[in-house]
Amino acid sequence: MKKLFAMMAAALMAVTAGASVTDTLTVATKHLETPMRVTVIAPDKAMRGDSVPTVYILHGYGGDYRSWTTITRKDFGELADKYGMLFVFPDGRDSWYWDSPLMPGMQMESFFVEDLVPYIDSKYPTRRNPAQRAITGLSMGGHGSLWLATRHPEIWGNMGSMSGGVDIRPFPEKWKMKRSIGPYEENKDVWESHTVINLVPQMKANGQNIIFDCGSEDFFAGVNADLHQRLLDAKVPHDYTSRPGVHNHKYWANSILYHLLFFSSKF
Repeated sequence: MKKLFAMMAAALMAVTAGASVTDTLTVATKHLETPMRVTVIAPDKAMRGDSVPTVYILHGYGGDYRSWTTITRKDFGELADKYGMLFVFPDGRDSWYWDSPLMPGMQMESFFVEDLVPYIDSKYPTRRNPAQRAITGLSMGGHGSLWLATRHPEIWGNMGSMSGGVDIRPFPEKWKMKRSIGPYEENKDVWESHTVINLVPQMKANGQNIIFDCGSEDFFAGVNADLHQRLLDAKVPHDYTSRPGVHNHKYWANSILYHLLFFSSKF
């Protein structure tokens, strides 16, 4: 009987060994109208107390903190354990990840910088320097990840975008952007200052690691190609891919794997 119990215990340990942990957190903040819900997937290494790099992964318009776990069938827990990375999935609330000049209760950039990153670093054994943090996202989140990282190189040394809306100006009536920064015709200067494609000089100065991609049939294909060309002209090192695909889950489920591999090579 003792031998049977020993075998059962060994089997249980084998099942649980290397098991990541998924948490759903609520982060208090003065920058948003209500507290933020966040999904965190921590690798087994972190649960054992080892320090790990962190990847913030942003969803697109209409999504929330649960979206990425439904986008890809590849289990993020397995990826967390494979790469030894902590994944953070915030709720973007259709904000485009800016501080809105018109909505006092939608200061998303300030929330990330002043509340979310410090909270994650206080709760988990993260490596607390820019070289060990990355941020990426899809569509609205692709714009958001490049926006946040470029403006805050002291936090993120690695950034990416998948099918990102990297130039918002061709889409003045789309995705609630004018609710946040005003109608385009009356606020052109604001739109110019809030579009990622105009941040190339800062990207050059920062020297961060950059990866982005877009499907060749995606409606954002043109603006991503434009960003790629501007980075080439400015001689900014980056990793850019245009592969067959449209703006959908199938594309992003494949794309995220390339981003995680890229970040892993930089950590």
